[in-house]
Amino acid sequence: MVKQRKFVTVDGNEAAAHIAHLTNEVIAIYPITPASPMGELADAWSAARRPNLWGVVPEVIEMQSEGGAAGAVHGALQTGALTTTFTASQGLLLMIP
Repeated sequence: MVKQRKFVTVDGNEAAAHIAHLTNEVIAIYPITPASPMGELADAWSAARRPNLWGVVPEVIEMQSEGGAAGAVHGALQTGALTTTFTASQGLLLMIP
């Protein structure tokens, strides 16, 4: 018996958020257009207690600035957590020390 595949059409933001949510433990966000939908989706999935690949619900932390998001990522990485953030080109420039 051949198993039927299910195909879903999503935009790039949702595809990136899906993979990031599945593969990280901490997601530090600061909403910035056009990257806001990624953070919003990850936050909604965590609020719904949707687990990642290891059965853990990623912690989504909304920061007050791009620099704060960068600092949260660095701090979480120092503790050994799998961590990511979402940003756009202008937001990335504000994350550079």
